[in-house]
Amino acid sequence: MKNITFLGIVLALLLSGCAPKFDKEQEVVSETDNSTEKAIVPNYQISEDYYKTVLPFKESQARGLVVSNLNTRYDIEEFETGLMRIAQKNFSPDKYFFSEGQILEGKLINKWLRREYTEEQLKEKKLAAKDNLGLNPIDTGKGDIANRSEKNPIYLANILEHDYLVQNKDKTVSLGGVVIGLALNSVYYYQKEAYGATYETKINQNELEKQGKAIAEKVVQRLREKKGMNDVPITIALFEQREKSSVVPGNFLYYSHVDGNKSTIGKWENVDEEYYLFPSTAAEKEYRDDVRSFKNFKQDIENYFPNFNGVVGRAFYVNKQLKELNIDIPIQFYGNTEAIGFTQYVTGLIMNHFNEYITIQISITSVNGPEALITRKPGDSEPYVHIYK
Repeated sequence: MKNITFLGIVLALLLSGCAPKFDKEQEVVSETDNSTEKAIVPNYQISEDYYKTVLPFKESQARGLVVSNLNTRYDIEEFETGLMRIAQKNFSPDKYFFSEGQILEGKLINKWLRREYTEEQLKEKKLAAKDNLGLNPIDTGKGDIANRSEKNPIYLANILEHDYLVQNKDKTVSLGGVVIGLALNSVYYYQKEAYGATYETKINQNELEKQGKAIAEKVVQRLREKKGMNDVPITIALFEQREKSSVVPGNFLYYSHVDGNKSTIGKWENVDEEYYLFPSTAAEKEYRDDVRSFKNFKQDIENYFPNFNGVVGRAFYVNKQLKELNIDIPIQFYGNTEAIGFTQYVTGLIMNHFNEYITIQISITSVNGPEALITRKPGDSEPYVHIYK
């Protein structure tokens, strides 16, 4: 098994955007539900783009739930990391500390993810009206299931909570803001019978956004009813996950910030972020020049290994501009020197084919595992290279 050397650790820090910031470690007091406990503010910050986490680390009461209803590992990763990008619009990493969600319990989130029940269904399930918390549309259970599913799909797939703490003048740390992500389905999957075939229906984009915003209003109102949340600022964001077969993640659509003294959502802000697979027809249609650069890069690799054509990329766009390109190159090597030579060749290609303002990450793998990692951040004079040993 290959081991990552110390160089790999240093590289991981550099990937975050800059070298770590080392400050004096602080001991503070964390205030929660009228109780206090000692906490530590870490003495380093990997990058200005990441939040410090107050220690001891507190697991979310809904830990692991984000994995259950999201379609791909790409969606899982983007839902979490993208929500942190949204958080930075109102909660600066210079002022706030990150904490996993402590307000919403896993059992409560699961109740919110259900369909709303009819009175008849409540009686059948022997539930009280207070238990009718589902945020998804009612399914009466009457009529053809395919027709019902098309008219009343499951819109809300998951809920993710991030908490942001702020340090007060008296060296106490208290809740300064809550960020909520609502993962929405672009495709609804259903079965006509237990253990039967799975069918799918694509959800109309306009209806998805309409339903997502309506659900967000209810979530904010319910949060305000939670103890200690009456005056805490809330940011809420809508994330659209891709279909199960997708090899690129979904993206956030909108976000809104609700001040601490308000219980309703005002203006929604558009989030202009998208992921594209390179090469693909969709990417070719929208960003022809970027795809051409990628194809030229891919062709040069195929010239090095004539029988190889497995290069794929995941491009991340912000405001219609290519910001990040992650490239996977799975290839078979017959010796360590061959892998080193190929890595050096690929490193040179980065400088020839991609603009310097783009973040590039290239992962070279074989059947034995990772072989090399090449990265270049905007402004770097040359890429960073790590060869696994």
